[in-house]
Amino acid sequence: MRTGTRTLKYIVILLIILGLIIIVAASTGAVKISLKDTGLIMASRIPGINRYINTDLIDYQDIVIISQIRLPRIFLSIFVGMALAGAGVIFQGLFRNPMADPYVIGVSSGAALGATIGLVFVTGAGLLGVSTITVFALLGALGTTFLVYNISRIRGKVSVITLLLSGIALSAMLSAITYFIMILRTQDMAKIVFWVMGGFTSATWGNFNVLAPIVTVLIIISGFFMRDLNIISLGDERAVQLGVQTDRVKKILLILASLIAAVAVSMSGVIGFVGLITPHILRLLVGPDHKILYPTSVIAGGIFMLMSDTLARTVLMPREIPVGIITSIAGVPFFLYLLLKSKKQIF
Repeated sequence: MRTGTRTLKYIVILLIILGLIIIVAASTGAVKISLKDTGLIMASRIPGINRYINTDLIDYQDIVIISQIRLPRIFLSIFVGMALAGAGVIFQGLFRNPMADPYVIGVSSGAALGATIGLVFVTGAGLLGVSTITVFALLGALGTTFLVYNISRIRGKVSVITLLLSGIALSAMLSAITYFIMILRTQDMAKIVFWVMGGFTSATWGNFNVLAPIVTVLIIISGFFMRDLNIISLGDERAVQLGVQTDRVKKILLILASLIAAVAVSMSGVIGFVGLITPHILRLLVGPDHKILYPTSVIAGGIFMLMSDTLARTVLMPREIPVGIITSIAGVPFFLYLLLKSKKQIF
């Protein structure tokens, strides 16, 4: 079967699964809404279809809950999951290591420090309908990415090893600063911890409208480099022989993946393991070809994040737990499995 046909088949299957999970997630919560009513409410929001949908018999409160509370959160979580999984595929391909993820260069620590500063020291309405915390988290993530990238440049080239080491070191320093601020402002500690652990409690259509176009454009642009990433995975020397400008492609993909992760983290807080688990599972299912792995991992990342967030808001109803706890519970055992597997290969 041709690569394009296989890719399309996998994408269609994953999109069907995603659509079904969206309906189930939208109907699930403190207020139970039937799957039929949920489907009608969602269909009534689709241009061209809404003229054929009658929602007069549905409780107005249910319509508000679905359209203004649950759907923004659902779609925001999907796009954050897509972003983290897509960035994970790129980082794992560049580092040639299945244990790499979007946070290896300090994106999460930078976002956490930025969010902490915005939450504790800044008051304001934000920018373009996005909260001050989100704006500062994005600035922190992008600033950290810029700093790590420039530290790793050697004579105009980016060293992957130096990038990894500088990301780890800077991440530790930024985390220490965040903890120091938490100690200074103990009255704000609970809010900071809840944001740092990740979640979508403050999701709005405004947040989604900012995130979705940026993530979509960056993911599409990154997709054009998947053939080159396939060749780079064979080794730099082999890639040069095959005509790939490895330094240029690495630089572009590092920037794109870092931007994707930074934008996602600024909206959701620090949610770990999505970019680690999803690409590896999809690699087992669809193979190592990045032209197939990348788009399928992106969709699967949205599915995984939506399922995790649905659990986070329903498992202890009416209380809610940060979604980062759910992804960590799923991710840590998987990470240990990868670690043990690589250990056996080494020894």
